[in-house]
Amino acid sequence: MNFETVIGLEVHVELKTNSKIFSPASAHFGKEANLSTNIIDWGFPGMLPVINRQVIADGIILSKALNMSIHQKMHFDRKNYFYPDNPKAYQISQFDEPIGYDGTIEIDLPNGTSKIVRIERAHLEEDAGKNTHGVNGFSYVDLNRQGVPLVEIVSEADMRSPEEAYAYLEALKQIVLYTGISDVKMEEGSMRVDANISLRPYGQEVFGVKTELKNLNSFSFVKKGLEYEITRQAEVLRSGGIIQQETRRYDEATGETVLMRVKEGSSDYRYFPEPDLPIFEISDQWIEKLAQTLPRLPKERRKIYIEKLALSAYDAHVLTLSKEMSDLFEATLALKTDAKQAANWLMGEVSQYLNAEKLELIETKLTAQKLHDLIARIEDGTISSKMAKKVFIEIIKTDSAVDQVIESKGLKQLSTEAELLPFIKDVLAKNEASVSDYLAGRDRAIKALMGQIMKATKGSANPEKVTKLLIAALEEKRK
Repeated sequence: MNFETVIGLEVHVELKTNSKIFSPASAHFGKEANLSTNIIDWGFPGMLPVINRQVIADGIILSKALNMSIHQKMHFDRKNYFYPDNPKAYQISQFDEPIGYDGTIEIDLPNGTSKIVRIERAHLEEDAGKNTHGVNGFSYVDLNRQGVPLVEIVSEADMRSPEEAYAYLEALKQIVLYTGISDVKMEEGSMRVDANISLRPYGQEVFGVKTELKNLNSFSFVKKGLEYEITRQAEVLRSGGIIQQETRRYDEATGETVLMRVKEGSSDYRYFPEPDLPIFEISDQWIEKLAQTLPRLPKERRKIYIEKLALSAYDAHVLTLSKEMSDLFEATLALKTDAKQAANWLMGEVSQYLNAEKLELIETKLTAQKLHDLIARIEDGTISSKMAKKVFIEIIKTDSAVDQVIESKGLKQLSTEAELLPFIKDVLAKNEASVSDYLAGRDRAIKALMGQIMKATKGSANPEKVTKLLIAALEEKRK
């Protein structure tokens, strides 16, 4: 029996606000356990939530970026469950009226085609704390994350392979990054993925029973977990077994999924409207004002780079992996820099430096003006490509301007006839055998002479100018 895979993803994204969604405590990552908390986060009796207005604004921005409709009258709900990381014994979330609904996202597939994945909803909620089990025989609860604002983005079950799921996550992460509402750092937990997967015989309309893979913290683990589930569920069905609706986790060590619990349904959470928060009304004017803050998103930028700048699809893809890189590229072009040269530097030396130093572009001193000036000095012959790499290291690490570095490091290229002819005449005088070889028609003698000139000038001679002057000097000897 052959099966079709059906996948839907639920992605939790922590919003990059200063304070939490319902309390004034800090929402920033990395503080000592339980220091970013207050009496609202602790669930003290009588403490009332107060909505962080920026959270609603971020929800609207994301909804517009994902082509979603917006509930202009929305409310919050209580999702009831008991667990140590949830002091109130309920989570404030959104159930039947999420802030955004009925969206779409276009994803690029490995085979070069694209696909539209529908998004069912995006709802706002508070995050739970963090449990750490089995330390010295005890379990510990850190409530720093309790109340950090989340938006949960729920796709329709439109994906049919782990590869499509991976492509969806990459596209979604890029869009979220471009909106600026989250840093989506999976290693810090600001982006987490739950995957729902089921199998059905080809041709069957009804979905099979789904399994949820919980808290996947890398795109690679999402893909591997889904691949394992496809094999596991197919074996169960082929042997006449039944798939249970259950929650499983992916074990990184074994590459397998492990049963956590039988899956709850929405009725188990006893959702009801949150009595301590009002219905929120969102005006058309506020939506329009926030929509105008959206930058051009990756898909649109890639289209421009390919169609108007004649860059390859690969170049366009790499340049739009981060908004900072794309913004720097466009700012450099605005200074009348050649698009291909700017792209080559950003994808080459700049990316290599960032990877080696484990830095973000924003953490460096590189600016559009510096990159433009660097490329311009190569093009006008002031410095060679080899020299440019030395200049680059200085301008990305310090506040120094390109011309300042060239001058202080003595990296200016020798390009004039007056500068180069003395070296050429001296080398010709000392290498009569190579001169004779050239005059006898052995062109490889040029390389030998060029090497001697570059050595004499310590690599500072302009190779193109040297070549022209050298050939002219040799031909003069032929006469």
